[in-house]
Amino acid sequence: MKVGMPVVIIGTIMFVIGLVFFYSIELGQTDPGLRFIKNMGTFIGLSGMGVVLAGILLHLLNRSEPPIKENYDF
Repeated sequence: MKVGMPVVIIGTIMFVIGLVFFYSIELGQTDPGLRFIKNMGTFIGLSGMGVVLAGILLHLLNRSEPPIKENYDF
């Protein structure tokens, strides 16, 4: 299996986990533990977006190009 697609899947999972962490905590919490979870959700979500982009680029770079057919008949 090529490397790009598993990286895209892992990045998507990271992004979804970041969304859950970020939006499960209400805005304006004063508890440091809950604020830490909200901040980690932001970090994990943004990191997940970067991992998805890296996976897409790896997938595009590792595609095999079709062989060049040269026609020498004139």
